[in-house]
Amino acid sequence: MLRTTRLAAGSVEYRLDVRASPVIVVFHGGHLRAGIAVGEEVFAAAGYTVLAPSRPGYGRTPLSTGTTVTGFADVVGDLCEHLGITGVAAVVGISGGGPTAATFAARHAGLVHRLILISAVGWLPYPGPVTRLASRIGFNGVTGRVTWGLVHALARFAPSVCLRVMMGALSTRPVGEVLDGLDAGARAGLLALFRRMSSGRGFVNDLRPTPDITAQIDQPTLVIATRSDGGVPFAQSLSLASSIRSAELVESHADSHMVWLGADWPVVGERIVAFLGGPS
Repeated sequence: MLRTTRLAAGSVEYRLDVRASPVIVVFHGGHLRAGIAVGEEVFAAAGYTVLAPSRPGYGRTPLSTGTTVTGFADVVGDLCEHLGITGVAAVVGISGGGPTAATFAARHAGLVHRLILISAVGWLPYPGPVTRLASRIGFNGVTGRVTWGLVHALARFAPSVCLRVMMGALSTRPVGEVLDGLDAGARAGLLALFRRMSSGRGFVNDLRPTPDITAQIDQPTLVIATRSDGGVPFAQSLSLASSIRSAELVESHADSHMVWLGADWPVVGERIVAFLGGPS
């Protein structure tokens, strides 16, 4: 259920899907918010409760709540206390949510037992200067509405073009090969996702530098990524896996940034479930 609550630092939007097993906290990536569940199916299928907050500037979480990665990590710590959550089986950072997840694990080690990073942004320089400038121009609080309006229109009226444009940006492989690897269900799911994505004021905020806290992470960590990721370079995951003490790198063979669409995702999913059930 999607809710908004007021904490000492400000309002925060979150979704809490209650199931039988312990809590997984999921920080989604750029252009997403709590109301959009992406890449969570493996946790739901395993029976875990999922808490997914909208990061600052996304959904109904204002930019003033937390603002920085460090600040928002502490806000989510307060949110867990507010909800009566005394233990988090794992915090998951997907794509641009990676730094917040890692920082949450480092700053709240007594609460968080494990860390999972999926296609995650780390602390290598990212993105490049040209992409950074283009993102500030195309995805700020004003122009982002126009940019995503165009994407939403393409998804509805020219779906093949939309898939080619979007997946071309999310893979290092020829886009025709990427699309050939998607069945009808995956294509429909992607188009539905692209019709709902937006940047708000969050994406430009994501471009702000944040302190590298990888040396402070002691929890067992699973880093999952593919070399075919065109959205977040594989080098980011290599760096995370080498700089976090108890990290293991699981290399997916997916064709794009969205590793949960890869043919080997069932195998990777089994590895995730086994990792969650292991010693903390």
